[in-house]
Order: sequence, then structure tokens, then C-alpha cells
Amino acid sequence: MKWTAVKIKALKNERKIAMLTAYDWLSARYVDEAGIPVVLVGDSLGMTVLGYETTLPVTMDEMVHHTAAVARGVKEALIVADMPFMSYQGTLEHALENAGRFIKEGRADAVKIEGGLLRVDLIERLVANGIPVLGHIGLLPQSVKETGGFKMQGKTEESAQRLVQDALALERAGAFAVVLECVPAELAGMITASLHIPTIGIGAGPVCDGQVLVFTDVLGMGHGQAPRFVKQFADLRPQIQSGLNAYKLAVETSVFPE
Repeated sequence: MKWTAVKIKALKNERKIAMLTAYDWLSARYVDEAGIPVVLVGDSLGMTVLGYETTLPVTMDEMVHHTAAVARGVKEALIVADMPFMSYQGTLEHALENAGRFIKEGRADAVKIEGGLLRVDLIERLVANGIPVLGHIGLLPQSVKETGGFKMQGKTEESAQRLVQDALALERAGAFAVVLECVPAELAGMITASLHIPTIGIGAGPVCDGQVLVFTDVLGMGHGQAPRFVKQFADLRPQIQSGLNAYKLAVETSVFPE
């Protein structure tokens, strides 16, 4: 069964939704074969794959390239492409053109856009043109220059109310689901209960309708310190390093090839 935005939206109050990032054919195959219904080609690839310090340098060409690779590895999951920094913040026409590239060239099923009320007109335009949209509020990685870093959002009453209004606005604009990143669990529960579309949490507690994490974080493959909210479900980095060290030694000692 091929997952669609409509089917994902219908999972609200039916079952929890697992979402995971993937950045190439191989990671996409693993995620799809695990039966995970939503694959996010996140602009986090800037840090996990391309070696950038933030997501900000990631380009449309890089995102389309990796989305197309993921699409070649997916049979059933819904493929959501992250629209990178400055690919949608300009004119609506420019944003529509870039979103269209993800659908046509990248073979994505939907796009993800950061921001709340500010993005309503854009989301309405995309949905009207047949492009499903996954919203994203709370901590916005593409706005870290303005916010001063990766910080919990919605801790004051005013900012919490603003996030609730953002979520409702995204639903009215036609988003099929909303990512809540780094918001207090109580606030995430309030937003989840207020919406008729699913919420996907990342660092937002257990009450959301689903959860999303980064592929390398889940499998323990990353370098550096993972965010506090990440749970590691495997520890592959030592095994990978051990295998590579064994290969090097085997070649140097003429054990391989036999």
C-alpha cells in the first residue's frame, strides 16, 4: 500500500505515526522495509551527510538530488521533502516553482515548510496547486540566526498562545499534519487536542500523534552530541568502526584477499 497525505491525515486518533529521515537510496530502503509510513528527506542532511554546521547552506539542487535518490528506494512510504532555507521565503511564485521541482524532479509526495501564520498564503497556494504540505512550528532550525540558537519554544503564556494560533492557521490553510519541535509536552498536548490533523513531535513529549527522528541518531551512527530528546535504538558506530579497522588490518597483513 502506498501511503498518501490523505491516509496519513486519517491516522489521527487511530494510531501513532512513525516518521524517520532518509537521505539516499540505501537509508530509504531500510526505512521503507521497516514499514515506517513517512520518510522525511530533511534539510538536516546538511549536517548529517554534507558536513555543514547548520541547515542554512543547503541548496535546492542538493535537496532535489537527495530526494530523488530516496524516491528510488521507497515503495510504500510517503516521501516528504524539506524545503531549504530561502527556497520559499521570497515570492509565492518562486516558492511554488521550487515545491514543484520536488514533485517533478525529486518524485516527492509532499513538502515540509517551517513557520506558522506567516506561511498561510503560501500553503494555501501550494495545496490549491496539488502539492500536499507538512507544517512545522516550534523550534525552526532555519531561523536559528534570529532566535539565537536551538532553544525550547512556547515556554511563556504569550509564546504558547502564539504557537496554538500558528497550528490552527496551518490546519485551516490545508496542511495535512504539523511538526511540533522542541515545545513543552503540555503545550504539545494542547495543540494536538485542538487540531483535526496529526501532530508529529520531535522533542515535544509523548502526547503528539506521531514522532520523527533523524536516521543516524536512531541508529547511533552520528558524530558529536545528539539532542537530549533523542533515544538511540541501536549503537552502530562502534560496529562500523570495528569493521573498518579489521578490513584495514586484513589488507595490511595480507590476510585479505585470501
